[in-house]
Amino acid sequence: MTVQEPQTTEDVQFSAGGPSAPSVTLTANAAAKVKELIDADGGEAAALRLGVKRAGCSGYAYDMFFDSVIDETDFVSTVDGVSVVVDALSIGMVDGATIDFKDNGLDGAGFAIENPNAAGGCGCGKSFS
Repeated sequence: MTVQEPQTTEDVQFSAGGPSAPSVTLTANAAAKVKELIDADGGEAAALRLGVKRAGCSGYAYDMFFDSVIDETDFVSTVDGVSVVVDALSIGMVDGATIDFKDNGLDGAGFAIENPNAAGGCGCGKSFS
């Protein structure tokens, strides 16, 4: 899978709610957990940023963190008042993905990404192709 660079900044901007606008969504559980974490961190972050970087044995890994800077070329989806931001280079690899928060008790808790663009993954579950 390759990441295609946009032709111009106009190619990567969209208005929220467009029927064919690329996006990443959050489940209600994930949105609630993101709100909780942002509030616990002082509420300074504006959004949850999801990106893709070269890493792991399958080639790519998710990079997820809170960010207060949103670039004009970023793709922004808002679910339950929580914004998910994806940079223009990563959107092709995560478009249509859903982020969920799972609390598995003694097995731990964390965010899980269901990505329809991932062709495979490694045994450790840390990277995808």
